Amino acid sequence: MKVRAHVFISGRVQGVFFRSTAKEWADELGIKGWIRNLPDGRVEAVIEGDKDKVDEMLELLRRGPPLAVVEDVEIDWEDYKGEFRDFRIIY
Repeated sequence: MKVRAHVFISGRVQGVFFRSTAKEWADELGIKGWIRNLPDGRVEAVIEGDKDKVDEMLELLRRGPPLAVVEDVEIDWEDYKGEFRDFRIIY
């Protein structure tokens, strides 16, 4: 089953290689979508893929890379669209 999650991550998540680490994880898991920093200090991502892989990616995002301190992860489940060919960092 394919799923889509719109995710907002808060805490110390900018300037700690969060986006680049998330891209590495997504590429390893076959996750499609994007990730970006928000002006309010959060990180936003849209991830699509097989449910088990998306669940695994969400666990990784909850943990974050070594320098990050993840305080909260908000997940909005959306209808799967299949609109992405890969996982990208949006600058």
